[in-house]
Amino acid sequence: MSSSSQEATLNLMPETLQPFLHDLELVFRAPTQAWSERDGQIRPGAPGRATGASVCGVMHSDVRVLSEALLEVDGREPEPAGSWCDDDGRLVAVGLPRNIDGPGADPTTRVLRARRVEAGLVEEEIELSCATEGAVTAVVSVSLAADLAPMEIVKSGHATVPALATPTEAGLVWGAGEVRVEVEAAGAVVDLSDPARPVLRWTLTASPGEPARASWRLAAEDAAAVVVGAPGPAPAAWREPRRRDPRPVADVRLARFLDQSLRDLDGLRMTLPALSGREFLAAGAPWFFTLFGRDSLWAARFLLPLGTELAEGTLAVLASFQGAAHDVESQEEPGKIMHELRRAALTLHDENISLPPIYYGTVDATPLWLCVLHDAWRAGLHVDAVELLLPHAERALAWVAAGVRDGYLTYLDTSGHGLANQGWKDSGDAVQFRDGRLAAGPISLCEVQAYAYEALVGGASLLEAFGRPGSASLGTAPAQLRDAAAALAERFRADFWLTDSLGPYVAIALDGEGVPVDTVTSNMGHLLGTGLLSGTEEALVARRLVDPELDSGYGLRTLATSSAGYWPLKYHGGSVWAHDTAIAIRGLAASGHAPEAGQLAEGLLRAAESFGYRMPELHAGDPAAGPGTVSRALPYPSACRPQAWSAASAVVVADVLGELA
Repeated sequence: MSSSSQEATLNLMPETLQPFLHDLELVFRAPTQAWSERDGQIRPGAPGRATGASVCGVMHSDVRVLSEALLEVDGREPEPAGSWCDDDGRLVAVGLPRNIDGPGADPTTRVLRARRVEAGLVEEEIELSCATEGAVTAVVSVSLAADLAPMEIVKSGHATVPALATPTEAGLVWGAGEVRVEVEAAGAVVDLSDPARPVLRWTLTASPGEPARASWRLAAEDAAAVVVGAPGPAPAAWREPRRRDPRPVADVRLARFLDQSLRDLDGLRMTLPALSGREFLAAGAPWFFTLFGRDSLWAARFLLPLGTELAEGTLAVLASFQGAAHDVESQEEPGKIMHELRRAALTLHDENISLPPIYYGTVDATPLWLCVLHDAWRAGLHVDAVELLLPHAERALAWVAAGVRDGYLTYLDTSGHGLANQGWKDSGDAVQFRDGRLAAGPISLCEVQAYAYEALVGGASLLEAFGRPGSASLGTAPAQLRDAAAALAERFRADFWLTDSLGPYVAIALDGEGVPVDTVTSNMGHLLGTGLLSGTEEALVARRLVDPELDSGYGLRTLATSSAGYWPLKYHGGSVWAHDTAIAIRGLAASGHAPEAGQLAEGLLRAAESFGYRMPELHAGDPAAGPGTVSRALPYPSACRPQAWSAASAVVVADVLGELA
């Protein structure tokens, strides 16, 4: 079914639920990802759950190119015996086909499937082995289906309709529009009696000590792809990140967290077809397997201790999309850095969101771009690379300077179908008062003003270092930028500080009337180390961050437990985001608050251990100590994993704890 047909079907369907991910297995290499149940089966639905929808399948370039791969032995699914990811990054699943076992209680036959993913390619090997008195012959089959559904339909949990396969000399093929999917299966009988559910069949005979093997492979192409996988290996520093020290690593959890995260980040490396030498990180699997301005920038910034290559690529790719005109639909403005890039318009019917393929609805990506450029320059980015980006920096500085001139950087969706909130907490209820009321825009977020301050000061230093005068008419002369930053800090000091029973703290935002939104949130952690606050003010924030109402023991809660809207499983209202905690850790360390930084770093290590060291996008905000204690961090079931900035948080933790070279 075509994308347009799938969307037309959506309008006739009732409200559905987003599929869960937390108990699924993943093998991936950007831009391709294969999700399955833990036994390796790719099932088209999840019977018995609140929603029959499933994210299981192979996704390539934001299209699900395979929605079923169900293995059976003599017509029955094997009993699952265990699965793991091996050192080569393959998913290995072992099953026991009890229906072909010999007599007795011991399982005497096994079927093993090993799945490997490369960009545009999935390969699976199947091995039948036995310990019977004689040979065992069985028909091993793999039933396939491909719904060719766009990612937003998969994410929305709507039912889909399989496409019809056609035969080829080597196997079969599906196609719709720019997407083509081919399956090859050497030695298999390809049954296309039901073209919506073709079956591959092998008759295998295994003897003791002599397994029988079969294999099949899927190749996917998308002529409309806007992002592709990055070729070649990751930077060398990613492969040997820790200090070469004869002493053992103090905490084995840190070593495992760092190693797993860097493997995941390697798999998330992407580039653009037209800029193949410029790499960035996909935001996260499966929902955000593409370029996101804010996410990709923070991940690159976290990774600066391991080199400037990724920062350079990320900055250059985002600069290539820098805004040049005013457009209400896309939220584009001159000098602005984009939010996200998709192969086609993104429509989420249940949320009344419709975004164009290139969308600029973010208030923080532009100052963050400037902060990363400044940090990369200070970290050793070659002057030639910096000079190429300085014209873009001047346009970004003009955008930031115009926004804070006598005020703040604010956002308000004027399209009616864009993101209502355009900071990193971008869910519809992310900015709310302590009593649960939602704040009305235009919204001025506290952390965005800190990014703006840092961008203005850093931008002034860059322009001076490279002999660029800026533009007095645009307010980008270095002296003007510093004056604007100082004035911003004074306004902020007067407008954002509040006090409650625990003492002073920073409001998450000002609403459209200039009223401070009085919830206690993790956002204030982003202010540390930016220069916006005085040393005394930073100490107040540091103390507040490690209070139990924010510090769960598994990282910082997005919203304090003292707020009416708090719930540990609310996306931005009580859950924990690893990158958010890592930003606070980074700021605490930079501002001289090592004990507090260490406390939060320990919390992230506890959380990482809970998730097998593949840190998800977010997790539940339940406490590690005190009332309601849980013994391990609990998942937010539909969270991406891996997520670029969550994985990159391991580098922040390792850097703060002194384990990086």
